[in-house]
Amino acid sequence: MLPVRATVKIKGVRAKSVKDVLPVMILMVMIFLLLLFWENELNEDVVNSSLEHLHMDYPKEVLGRYCNAKILQRIIREPNNSCKKEHVFIHERPRKINSVCNSPKKVACQNLSTILCFQSEIKFKMTVCQLIEGTRYPACRYHISPIEAFILITCSNIGPVNFQGYVR
Repeated sequence: MLPVRATVKIKGVRAKSVKDVLPVMILMVMIFLLLLFWENELNEDVVNSSLEHLHMDYPKEVLGRYCNAKILQRIIREPNNSCKKEHVFIHERPRKINSVCNSPKKVACQNLSTILCFQSEIKFKMTVCQLIEGTRYPACRYHISPIEAFILITCSNIGPVNFQGYVR
């Protein structure tokens, strides 16, 4: 049997002090954090671009500063990080919004003239958030307007894709 000291020398090399290992450990932690934040940044665009995340709020959460709180909570902004001029939250069950894709009423989308939008056959309760102050996110302040209107959405084979607007 080998003496204990001989066994240690065979298994590996010991660091002379913690100072020798510390820079490598710090570098490894920094790389790990960088990869973690990079992954979250990539996933943020996918999650935040869904119709459900951007426009659905059912049941409506009753808050005194509804628009300001919801827009901050869901990180709703323009691609260049400026405040959105207007944003709409629909207060209806996802199943009811999904059924709009089966609506026989098809109209030209307001912003996308070559694409058809599906218009709901019934009016939905919504909150329109109109920008009243601020230009750069998150320093945006909104006015709240509860409305009932028909919604216009684009659809794919699997369901609603984008909210395009509303018609009173």
